[in-house]
Amino acid sequence: MKKIRSLLIGASAIGLLSLTTQAWSHGDVTPQAVDISVLEALGEEWREENPYSGNTDAINIGKSAYNQNCARCHGLEAISGGIAPDLRELEPGIDGDEWYVYRVRNGAVRNGVPYMPKMADFMSQEALWAIRAWLETKYGEQ
Repeated sequence: MKKIRSLLIGASAIGLLSLTTQAWSHGDVTPQAVDISVLEALGEEWREENPYSGNTDAINIGKSAYNQNCARCHGLEAISGGIAPDLRELEPGIDGDEWYVYRVRNGAVRNGVPYMPKMADFMSQEALWAIRAWLETKYGEQ
């Protein structure tokens, strides 16, 4: 009986570890606030192209916002450690903007597991475009 009890306790511990791992799996994030007060307000409708491209204030805000909200998966300085895409490869301009908007608005799910949350549900368009403005400065740094 003691051996069965020990096995059950061990199995329960493994089950709890499994649940803990699932609760904190890739995609579970608590987005951090981004101060966008110095940026032009963009309104409710999403822009198709980055309105802050090359904007120094937006780039500085975007770098901070990226480090607080994106780096845990996409890596410091946008250098991926293999969990998520290396965002230095996201080309500047409309083609990169289209992919970026799609992903931040829709997130990414594989086999029912969220790999990236719908960041537009948590962050403003201004904050997300500021991140994109900073990412454009990282393009091709490899």
